[in-house]
Amino acid sequence: MAASAEPAAQPIAERAAPVQEAPRRTFEDITVPADTVIGLQVENAVSSDSAKVEQQVRARVTRDVQIQNQVAIPAGARAEGSITLVERGGRLKDQARLGIRFHTIVLADGTRLPINTETIYREGESPVRESAVKIGGGAVGGAMLGAIIGGKKGAIIGSTVGAAGGGAAVAASQPNPATLPAGSTVTVRMDSPATVTVER
Repeated sequence: MAASAEPAAQPIAERAAPVQEAPRRTFEDITVPADTVIGLQVENAVSSDSAKVEQQVRARVTRDVQIQNQVAIPAGARAEGSITLVERGGRLKDQARLGIRFHTIVLADGTRLPINTETIYREGESPVRESAVKIGGGAVGGAMLGAIIGGKKGAIIGSTVGAAGGGAAVAASQPNPATLPAGSTVTVRMDSPATVTVER
């Protein structure tokens, strides 16, 4: 009689390793209130001699903006703005002026945060003050020369001639531009609140 076949050994069931779920990322919205101050360092130079309204201005945030112990805007984030005012100034009295407003913060992951800041202004040196220096200096120089040549009467004539020469120099000079050099640090104030989503 043939021996009966032994039943095949049953495979031992392997225990499946428990699947570990990745920790859930949680986010929250933070409101950056109006009047919040942001420190910036300008990356591209701007001058009233060549600037145009709506020309782009780039900057970097210089320090974290924290709201309730949470970093809402980190240092290093990019800030984008534009020129809102260009006044080249006149030769005798008008100062050159630049107006700049920032409108966007770009975070490291590419998120663009719309903001609205107050306009910051830069002005060139006052032509009136410079004119007074040039005209006064010309008068003094002319008086000295006149005194050497013709005594007291010569000094009076010399000062008149010197002042006229100083005035001519002012009329021929160009207004001083308003500038914002690359690397300049500025502070801007939020004109209205903005909401940013951050990870907890």
